[in-house]
Amino acid sequence: MNDFDEIRPYEAHEMQQAFDDLLADRQFQHILKGFAPWLPKSVAIGLMRLMYRGVKTPLDFQLRFMKPIVKHIMRRHTDGCRFDDSSLGRSNARDERYTFVSNHRDIVLDSAFLDVMLVEAGHPTTVEIGIGDNLLIYPWIRRLVRMNKAFTVRRGLTPKEMLRSSQIMSDYIHYAVTQKRENIWIAQREGRAKDSDDRTQVAVLKMLAMATPAAPQDRTAGSAPADSLRELNIVPLTISYEYDPCDYLKAQELQQKRDNPAFKKTRQDDLDNMRTGIFGYKGRVAYHCAAPVNTWLADLEGLPRAEFFTQMAQRMDHELHSHYTLYPCNYIALDLLQTDRAHSSHYTAADEQRFTRYLDAQLAKVTLAEKDEPFLRQTILTMYANPLRNYLAATSQS
Repeated sequence: MNDFDEIRPYEAHEMQQAFDDLLADRQFQHILKGFAPWLPKSVAIGLMRLMYRGVKTPLDFQLRFMKPIVKHIMRRHTDGCRFDDSSLGRSNARDERYTFVSNHRDIVLDSAFLDVMLVEAGHPTTVEIGIGDNLLIYPWIRRLVRMNKAFTVRRGLTPKEMLRSSQIMSDYIHYAVTQKRENIWIAQREGRAKDSDDRTQVAVLKMLAMATPAAPQDRTAGSAPADSLRELNIVPLTISYEYDPCDYLKAQELQQKRDNPAFKKTRQDDLDNMRTGIFGYKGRVAYHCAAPVNTWLADLEGLPRAEFFTQMAQRMDHELHSHYTLYPCNYIALDLLQTDRAHSSHYTAADEQRFTRYLDAQLAKVTLAEKDEPFLRQTILTMYANPLRNYLAATSQS
């Protein structure tokens, strides 16, 4: 475990000290005050300590503190969350551990919703998640996510540093799945796809395959990447939000990058995205697990290494795209972009009016001085149309 100290979540024996340090952090005390402004600070901290009794592990912490918060967000800011894990099988699915590789919509909630749905579906544990260190901008955030089973993905590295970081992260993910018996959640690419055109980065798969297989029979010189990937039990996971509350922020960022190629988000921008994603309206939410890649990974063995990863990424994308849950807004957006009504059988006039009002309201939130509304409108429409485009392409290939 010492090899992973720079990135790993807290272990059970570290939780009490981490919790004490969290409550002593002045910024966290300010955040806590916002949840119950009528309570004196000492009372709020005392209640937190009382609630913490009996918490021994990060999973205990998630079930005691995080699950009620996430359930509240589900009730308050969605129209329901659906989870389909039937492709994992029923005989031994609850005994397995998985590495969920998914498309990425929300910085915080993609994995938080998955945690709750796994527990409620009867799985014995939640997921450890990869989170970029660019988001860990305050000590209390770093401390809280490590208590919440997060490991750190380092950003902005030199090529040499990136190679070392990728090796450590790959080794840790394999260790977590095979030795700690944890599930893993990791996005299919670095950052969210701003246009919702979800594509698995080959670099992510190469990172996952860097570790030496733990199984003795696979621990051979020059082992094929499939040997390393097989023990991770990778599951392509499709996340479908009816509405993305950060759509206007993503569109705004794309205009800023168009107008100034050197533009980079600030720490405050990241916080705004996190806050908007958590508390914004998401409509209906659906998660769909495809069959583990181990059911077809042998089909790719024998390919040259570069071709192996390319075809694996393409096949995972096919699984992700063919299992989108599509909503009226996806069909409306594509028809508006194409200036036709080719998909009008999938929505009503009321659906169209609702989406038009939603789109106008989101565009009104953009605060740029030189606001390019036609560009922003087309950008948001593209976000909602691309899942349908990819679904149609994937299902026609099938």
